[in-house]
Amino acid sequence: MSNDKQQSKKKKQQHEKPMSFIALVIWTGMIGGIVWSSIGYFAYYLNFTEIPVNILLEPWALGEWKRGWLGTSISIIVLGALSTGAAFAYYLALRKFKKIYISIGFGLALFALVFIVLNPIFPSMDPFLKLNRDTLITSACLYVLYGVFVGYTISYEESEIQTKKMKEKKASSNISSSEG
Repeated sequence: MSNDKQQSKKKKQQHEKPMSFIALVIWTGMIGGIVWSSIGYFAYYLNFTEIPVNILLEPWALGEWKRGWLGTSISIIVLGALSTGAAFAYYLALRKFKKIYISIGFGLALFALVFIVLNPIFPSMDPFLKLNRDTLITSACLYVLYGVFVGYTISYEESEIQTKKMKEKKASSNISSSEG
């Protein structure tokens, strides 16, 4: 019986260390990229957009494999990795902002980057003004949702860290003032 009490006491003493903020940014970017590019593939499959996910491999990969399930799977994973970079950009520049509009703007900025600036490197993608309305609306919405996912997650965690620091600072000042 005392052995069980000692084990439960050890378990209480051993706390899981929380994930570091950088690890959270990496996981948020990776999961966000995989989830939203998978939803983008689903939108392509249902003909809401005319741009497939595997368009990403078009400029760099040779062969017909990139048009099949393997190309789609690899594209989704690569988009997850690229999304980690976008999440770091949000972390560095915008993490202190708590408004959802900042995240929406981030998503729209990524949309503009891909569809206007990077458009020429994808030969099968029509120029921005020649894309159909369904493709533009669906893609913009997916980018906005991605931006909100990444932005809200990172900004919320930053807010929690700041709140925790303020509470610790307040507690330490209360302790030091009661000592004097």
